[in-house]
Amino acid sequence: MELRDKLKVGVVGASGSVGQRFVQLLANHPWFELTCVTGSERRVGKKYGETTRWILAEPMPAGVRNMVVIPSDPADVDADLVFSALPSDVARELEPRFAAAGIGVCTNAGAFRREPDVPILVPEVNADHTALVPVQRRNRGWSGFIVTNPNCTATGMTIALKALLDSFGLEQVFAVSLQALSGAGYPGVPSMDIIDNVVPYIKGEEEKVEWEPRKMLGTLRNEEIEPAGFTLSAHTNRVNVSDGHMVCLTVRLARRASVDEIKSALRDFRMPQICRDLPSAPDRAIEVREEDDRPQPRLDRSTGNGMSTVVGRVRPDNLWDVRLVVLSHNTIRGAAGGSLFNAELLVKQGYVG
Repeated sequence: MELRDKLKVGVVGASGSVGQRFVQLLANHPWFELTCVTGSERRVGKKYGETTRWILAEPMPAGVRNMVVIPSDPADVDADLVFSALPSDVARELEPRFAAAGIGVCTNAGAFRREPDVPILVPEVNADHTALVPVQRRNRGWSGFIVTNPNCTATGMTIALKALLDSFGLEQVFAVSLQALSGAGYPGVPSMDIIDNVVPYIKGEEEKVEWEPRKMLGTLRNEEIEPAGFTLSAHTNRVNVSDGHMVCLTVRLARRASVDEIKSALRDFRMPQICRDLPSAPDRAIEVREEDDRPQPRLDRSTGNGMSTVVGRVRPDNLWDVRLVVLSHNTIRGAAGGSLFNAELLVKQGYVG
């Protein structure tokens, strides 16, 4: 698919860690042109390069450095679509204003994930759930929309679970996460809390990881999503890793399968045809590693430009059927990159532009 003209997009809440990742990924995007960045009152009127403490390893794109930060108000935003990196409490107030003004919102915030007419979108998993957009518009009187990312931990594990669900069905899932520091935003976790330590609690995280995959893997029927019928229990932990969320999964399948069959199902998993030529789509949704000690965050988080889910240590389980380890890049696939992928799908489906 080629667009005659690039679509104008903005980043709302552009100075934080996820906002910066949006800005970085939008540089030279083939479909989207970044036309505006918004920020808090203390940043408004200043140049983005002067008011933003850039924390990514990649350099700040030259095209945004002299862009003047504007208020997070749809009246000031000249864009067909915005990417939201707002905190959830702020997003709850501001994102509907953009949707009501006819601007699509692809958001990393969790404020609307529980709304029945708002999809939690992962194109590899539930591209058909975008059919909720016209339902949402009708229900709320909007000409724009809100489409959310999942929680960053839920993203990679749901892609892996989708492959298993399609091939064997799921009955029970137990998940233990090892979550990177960048998932806490910037400045994040105090060094005295995390050096030489693991923090076995992340506020609100276990609840999200337990229900979001069931919504994403659910069935859209009669303009509603029926959550998938398996049960899921989770422990979430913060570890001293910069980027890359790892989840150790133990799974009880509806149909018993050998380890070789399970590995084949993971390797052979393909995203829907409509997603495969999108600019942010990885060559492979799931990469399976055979080494005993992979995946590892430092070695594997950038697989597929940070958009692939890496699975390893697939082996039998003494209690249920199978154990495996899932790794995904939390600020790319699990945040800004995921939102770009969502937006590309929405453009191709005709909901933007």
